[in-house]
Amino acid sequence: MVHQAPRSIDVEQAGDWGQTPLASIYDAAKSLWYTILGELLQSDSNSKRKNITFANDMKELMSCPWETNITQKERYRVELYACCNATEDLILTTQNTVLNQTITYDGVQLTRLVDNSLLEMLPKRTPWRTGGQLGRCSVVGNSGILKNSRCGSKINRADFVIRLNLAPINFSRDVGVKTNLMTANPTQIKRSYPNLKKHPQPLVDDMSKYGDASLLMPPFAYRSCTKTSFQVHQALRPLYPQQKVVFFNPNYLRDLHRYWRRRGQRALRLSTGLMLASVALELCDEVHLYGFWPFNFDLSLKQLSHHYYDDVGPRPGAHSMPQEFLQLLNMHSKGAINLHVGKCQ
Repeated sequence: MVHQAPRSIDVEQAGDWGQTPLASIYDAAKSLWYTILGELLQSDSNSKRKNITFANDMKELMSCPWETNITQKERYRVELYACCNATEDLILTTQNTVLNQTITYDGVQLTRLVDNSLLEMLPKRTPWRTGGQLGRCSVVGNSGILKNSRCGSKINRADFVIRLNLAPINFSRDVGVKTNLMTANPTQIKRSYPNLKKHPQPLVDDMSKYGDASLLMPPFAYRSCTKTSFQVHQALRPLYPQQKVVFFNPNYLRDLHRYWRRRGQRALRLSTGLMLASVALELCDEVHLYGFWPFNFDLSLKQLSHHYYDDVGPRPGAHSMPQEFLQLLNMHSKGAINLHVGKCQ
């Protein structure tokens, strides 16, 4: 099959309401992209031609001027509010959680009764709520494509910055330093801080680098997450009280999983990146994504490390990163979010 580049599309004939020229280019390449996604993460020579095709199409798409589309942006915001309501239910609070309530885990068939010890750990309301939208938001993924990107200053200019899984900020030129919300994976905590209960200071020292950013954890994803998440809360509260540890509401995560499943995502679990991009779509006036790139090569086909700070890959089968990336790319093409791929300067 001879691939026809998206540039041959007459973007003036798009026709759909809310459709942008960028969306037309995306649609022209999308069917081919879906056929090659399964091979893009392979390193054998048979996939090289397909990598080149994908990279060239991406170069063209990302070179197009991006414009916000208020209609598309509000459509996603309304849909996400109606299905999931991050505004009120992203985290467990004393306003949406009561004594003796049954909490159902979102990743396994397990329940837990809300007792006084749990209620005592919950905030009254969302710590970062400002009485309205959060303004311009940067959601910073951890892909190796951020290395040498020089995106730090753009990330820092956002009103609200979300980071994932305790990613380091000592690469400030590329990833910035401003942090308002940070997530942590319980498995990551257990690996990095094995004696947390007896020796909490190393975690406190590391968390202090993010200032007063709230730390978001999922105690009710799996049974193994509960104890670790509670230990983090108990470790930070007396030693670093200005940093709030908050807990994902499993109802929100379950509803969000259903939302994206209806839109083609079939992985066992959504990635943290897609979860937080969804939160930003509902809560922010403008959403910019950095470091969302699931491939081991950049737009010039240069080899990339998995993360900008190491080359440790994910657990196989947990997420479907290429398919999630296409979903984000679709929203970028429609003007709902601005996906930054490559260098910012």
